[in-house]
Amino acid sequence: MPYVERDEAGKIVAMAAQESGSVREWLAEDSPELEAWLRGMASGAAGDANAVRALGESDLAVIRVVEDLIDLLIDKNVLCFTDLPAAAQEKLLNRRSLRRALHPLVVMKDDDGVI
Repeated sequence: MPYVERDEAGKIVAMAAQESGSVREWLAEDSPELEAWLRGMASGAAGDANAVRALGESDLAVIRVVEDLIDLLIDKNVLCFTDLPAAAQEKLLNRRSLRRALHPLVVMKDDDGVI
């Protein structure tokens, strides 16, 4: 992986995981040419730039939803933080630390929830 198809000018026009039909040329995954083509696809060169931007913004929102979901599952003892892979634990702890740094003021409540 990956195999690519080129047009008459030699530019990459398609990529596939397996060789088939006109997709016959194998490129290394770290090929600069392949990376440039993939960046072009991701930036909207082959589609609507507004849709690509909206998807990126949506990704940021979904990341926070996933973090909140993980916290909820941990709070309800459905998931143990230490069950997560070490890399995931590190990323979550880093994000929590960054959020706390941005919002250092924490309002404390008494047992009745009254400030």
